[in-house]
Amino acid sequence: MVVFLSLYDYFAMDFSHTWSAGLKVLYVLFAFCSALFLGFLKGVLVGPVSALILIIGNVGIILGLFPAHVAWTIYTLIKIDKFDVPLKFAILFGLPALFGIWLGLSIAGSVLVGLGYGFFTPWVSTFEAFRHGNELKKFKHCVVDGTWGTIKGSCTVVRDFADICYHSYPLYLKELRESPASDEVRTLRLIHVPACILVGVLGLMVEIPLYTAIAVVKSPYMLFKGWYRLIHDLISREGPFLEGACIPIAGLTILMWPIVVVGSILLTVVSSIFVGLYAAVVVYQERSFKRGVTYVIAMVAEFDEYTNDWLYLREGTIFPKPQYRKRAVSQPSELSVRGRQVAGGKLSSAPMEASAMLMPSVANSISFREAIHEVKMVQIWGNLMRSCELRGKELLDAEVITPSDLYECLKAERSNEGCIISVGLPCYSCFHTLLNSIRTNSAGLLLLDDVEVTYLNRPHDKLMDWFFNPIMVLKEQIKVIKLEEGEVRFLERVLLFGSNSQRMEAWDNGSSVPQDALRAAQIQGISRRMIGMMRSASKFPTYRRKFRQVVKALSTYAIQKEATIRSNSIESTSVEDV
Repeated sequence: MVVFLSLYDYFAMDFSHTWSAGLKVLYVLFAFCSALFLGFLKGVLVGPVSALILIIGNVGIILGLFPAHVAWTIYTLIKIDKFDVPLKFAILFGLPALFGIWLGLSIAGSVLVGLGYGFFTPWVSTFEAFRHGNELKKFKHCVVDGTWGTIKGSCTVVRDFADICYHSYPLYLKELRESPASDEVRTLRLIHVPACILVGVLGLMVEIPLYTAIAVVKSPYMLFKGWYRLIHDLISREGPFLEGACIPIAGLTILMWPIVVVGSILLTVVSSIFVGLYAAVVVYQERSFKRGVTYVIAMVAEFDEYTNDWLYLREGTIFPKPQYRKRAVSQPSELSVRGRQVAGGKLSSAPMEASAMLMPSVANSISFREAIHEVKMVQIWGNLMRSCELRGKELLDAEVITPSDLYECLKAERSNEGCIISVGLPCYSCFHTLLNSIRTNSAGLLLLDDVEVTYLNRPHDKLMDWFFNPIMVLKEQIKVIKLEEGEVRFLERVLLFGSNSQRMEAWDNGSSVPQDALRAAQIQGISRRMIGMMRSASKFPTYRRKFRQVVKALSTYAIQKEATIRSNSIESTSVEDV
């Protein structure tokens, strides 16, 4: 009753003060229960359709592309020069197990994601309808939201997954094959093969049961700690309960918290498989069977310490934590695989392998007013795509790019065709975003509509780290060398056309080739780094779908432009004849 009295305090402002407190509480109870039932009904009706689309689509992609994935992987393994012959044979020997894990986990994950997305998305959408201020709009969105949108969302997920499997993975393998040969070839002594296999099996036998046991033992504490945190925020009007529009979703979170706990346990079990298998990699890296066994022991302690930090339990761990590296692993930046983790506002030196149980934080959550200032990832993607579209229209108007370039980009699959649009246009657009940010003395990136993304308000996820940190470094490099106007124009040509010297020479944009060899090398280095960043960003989920929408919009613009020019030409001819 305390919970619903707090709900009443928020919703009471919408009604006449002459109502009794009891009637208001009954109204809130009725509205909440009605939304809960309606969301459940929509989940039952829409969920099976959405889940079938997602499961059948993803599983079909996995099984249909499996032979191609095997062939691409083996071909890449044979072609690369970074591994010697014994190491290639060892990896080839382990590929069947890795592909088996891929099939099992990807199919199981598709089923779980399909069921979860199909059933819970309509439910959550029903409660999100309370964000609308008008009562009629609330009722309409409660009924409509999460129905057709969930089915369309399932199709979008399948399409993005197909892009990752059919475009991103082969592109990554291609870049791996075409990467410059390294002077240091990774070798494998045959004597280490049995040790790698034995320690890998030992890692699975130890990590899976112990990780699962730790997660299960601490799950009741996570359950009640989470409930306590959410109810405390509700009563004290903190965190997600500060704004009335967020109360229904927060109430649903309280009800669904046990499912979150169960999902964390399942994720722990899955992650422990990879943590255990990584022990074989440690044996190879350290050339020591003993250090591989030490890694297996240390990872149990790391995981126990990691969960203690997240749940605000006693610091440290009761398990032994031996050192399994001969030397400390460098941690140059957030991009390091074993970088420092931030947990509840405290720095933790736990490596990524220990972060297998990706548990939701039960710390004090920020308020809705504070969170709204954070720039969302979808906002950044949309802004970058709009920037590409605007720059593309400018280049079309200047006849720098042509409709045939757009057509080649749309029909290109994994070849170098269409690289002027698929690679050059994003690089050109990103370069002007950096220049605009530098000229306005922005602390971060200044996007369209004066949206500024800085280290403080950027989305804090790993995908954003992989893109934002390097682009900020590149911004500082451009700022330091102080490009002249002619050098800016030269860099524009290099970024847009790459190695196509004929197209570069045809575009007379007033550029000047740097005469100083050091200056030219700096500009070429900037262009290579930016092109590499854009190629990496093109592998991100949803990127290809969104960028193809931009290319299609530019194609439509080019067609309309040609039609306008043709009609104006016909009108002028008619006038002259008259």
